Amino acid sequence: MIEPDTDRFVTPARVRLTEAVRHLVDAVLTAEDASETELDAAADAAERLAGDLHRRDPLGDRPTGRRTREELSHDAYLPRSPLVGEVSPMAPPIAYEYRNGRLFGHGVFHAAYEGPPGYVHGGWIALAFDEMLGMTNIASGHPGMTGRLSVRYRRPTPLHTEISFESWTEQVDGRRIITRGTLAAGDTVTAEAEGLFVVIDPERALEYFGERAYERRRLTDPLP
Repeated sequence: MIEPDTDRFVTPARVRLTEAVRHLVDAVLTAEDASETELDAAADAAERLAGDLHRRDPLGDRPTGRRTREELSHDAYLPRSPLVGEVSPMAPPIAYEYRNGRLFGHGVFHAAYEGPPGYVHGGWIALAFDEMLGMTNIASGHPGMTGRLSVRYRRPTPLHTEISFESWTEQVDGRRIITRGTLAAGDTVTAEAEGLFVVIDPERALEYFGERAYERRRLTDPLP
């Protein structure tokens, strides 16, 4: 079987485009003094660029692009992650490092992730924990599907502030994996999470994911 050629997808040009789109999203949300003429011109340019990349005109009223690459391994998925994906314009992104049995993440949530004015939306925090805890399990050699995620929001997490995640696999009991994590802004812990992850058997994987489930499970990679 040929594994996905991640290096050909994650190119310097695609990474550069990703960062430019992040800035564009930020400008849409924060450029309060832009005139209607400037906004129309920007929309024309964005529509033209999207049409060029999709190789179609008109674009239609909603995104319709679909991937055709065979991406079965975690290593192939990670660049598109909505949290740490280096080619995902949705990602903050969060830089991560696995050491001494724990996963550490550092980054900044900017305007795109706002919930309460000036603070991060709780849904993004839950997503971040789900991703970080899942990555922790893979790195520790215990991958599983999220069965339950519990988040305790201790205080609001500020935007535009350096934040840090820390997560660890706490307990493995057969097919059940308990993983915990914390989120801090500076020295202040703003949220805590506990996740229950479950290792599914091949039959259930086939039911959930189809005939490629066996390859998908076999190619689940540790973090690079």
